[in-house]
Amino acid sequence: MKILICDDSSFARKQVLRALPPQLGQEIQQAQHGEEALTIIRRNEADLTFLDLTMPVMDGYTTLEHIQSENLNTLVIVISADIQPEAQQRVQKLGAMDFIKKPVTQDKIIEVLSKFGLLTQEET
Repeated sequence: MKILICDDSSFARKQVLRALPPQLGQEIQQAQHGEEALTIIRRNEADLTFLDLTMPVMDGYTTLEHIQSENLNTLVIVISADIQPEAQQRVQKLGAMDFIKKPVTQDKIIEVLSKFGLLTQEET
């Protein structure tokens, strides 16, 4: 599976990278903002995208809008410190699979991926 981690914070990207189950991704790319992420996604290089909401250049909401309007082929899990119900509802309306509160843990990523059938019991 090709993974994309999009967050303006290199610390946050490294945290997600460390939390990924080892069996999940052989190809992992990183982006600092939505424009970089969209370039990667448009090249079909991201089956699964972990997306922050608050970033310069292009935020996560706008990135999700582009993914939806351009019918781009990537699954999106939002990882954000903004845990307000309105933010969660908005990203789900924009097509995000799920919403994980920062700081992310491997257990939470496994839980979400398993819920959507992206990890089987044998893989966890």
